[in-house]
Amino acid sequence: MKKIALLLILLSLIILGCGKKEVVNTDVTEILFWQAMGGPLGDALAELVNEFNDTHPNIHVKSVNMGNYTALSQKLMASIQTGNQPDVAQAYEAWIANMLDGDVIVPIEDFINEDPNFGQEEMDDIFPVFINSNKMGGKLVSFPFNKSVRVQYYNKDILFQNDMDPNKPPKTWEEFRTYCQKLTQDKDGDGTIDQYGTTVKISAWQFENLLLQAGGKIMNEDNTKPLFNSKEGVQALEFFTNILNKDKTGYLSPGYEGQKDFTAQKVAFYEDSSVSMAFMLRTGINFNMGISAIPINKTKTNIISGTNVVIFKNEEDRKKEKAAWEFVKWFTDTKQTARWSELTYYMPVRKSAMEVEALKNRIAGNPEIASVYDQLNYATFEPQISEWFETRKYLEEHVIEKVVREMLTAEEALENAAKMIEKKIAKREE
Repeated sequence: MKKIALLLILLSLIILGCGKKEVVNTDVTEILFWQAMGGPLGDALAELVNEFNDTHPNIHVKSVNMGNYTALSQKLMASIQTGNQPDVAQAYEAWIANMLDGDVIVPIEDFINEDPNFGQEEMDDIFPVFINSNKMGGKLVSFPFNKSVRVQYYNKDILFQNDMDPNKPPKTWEEFRTYCQKLTQDKDGDGTIDQYGTTVKISAWQFENLLLQAGGKIMNEDNTKPLFNSKEGVQALEFFTNILNKDKTGYLSPGYEGQKDFTAQKVAFYEDSSVSMAFMLRTGINFNMGISAIPINKTKTNIISGTNVVIFKNEEDRKKEKAAWEFVKWFTDTKQTARWSELTYYMPVRKSAMEVEALKNRIAGNPEIASVYDQLNYATFEPQISEWFETRKYLEEHVIEKVVREMLTAEEALENAAKMIEKKIAKREE
């Protein structure tokens, strides 16, 4: 009898349980966010997305990682073709140009014009280079998200051991070349170099910076004609060839090899993105490391890199568009953009973020890092044309690589690249 009674009780509980309906909050607007943040960057993004979801009960951001930017680009283009795009996504300027042509995104300026809490004071707080790089056709179409600058990492211990001031890294091309010559050493006298001045990665981004610092230009004002096939373009390529072929104070390092060699103290200097710091800190740094602005030549221009965010049109559910804007606005507010910069070494979007305690302490602990953030005051950006993404790849594979390997002269390689992009622009304008 006891067993039968127990079974009846359990059965009644099951029936009651089945009768209860799951409570669904229909007031929550879920937005899909496609991104390509990995490693420590992905961890930082997850932290902030979770904070947004916790503090915004009526909006839920579903963040989906696409693995890398190439995969993100391919999936975005495919989703646009089928009409299944996300609500918000990271995007480079070259991609955004295509999205505008396809009329699939809502210009950010439209949200700002309708938002009483985002006025001129908010706009003035954003670094001008980020506003200008997100304007197309005179309108703010996207918003800065993960933006970085090139920086110079250096081993203070190596400088000190060679009677050089560890707090005074090279500030010009010539100083950098001299430092590298002195710090490239065969320490044990066996005829093999044990320590190099630097390492070189085939990078269109670095070439662009060198070109502008030499006084050159990438394109004309309306981005219809390439101007990098110039004497300044040749000088930019000579920066690489002097290190690799003439002075032999550095070597080619594909992928993350240069970063690994720098943390292993095989090279004194390493130039890369500001966010490389987040990855190096994760793997561990066992020496006194410095970080500063990159060496300059005639000008001290620095091109920003990284993506922006776009909000896709959703005519069936405008609430998703507005929810996406709330997320973008929150993420780029002073507190969050400072936290993002603190965790990742991306640049803060707002000037006011530099007054947040965490970033003030970072600069106080390493005064040279102030020059890194200062680069935002004279930074610029890449051409905002759909052809530029492919042109960057061409510059790396058919210009920089072939010149440093002495397969082509600088003049020949640059002329080939100019003809390539001219043909693509002409085809678009047919």
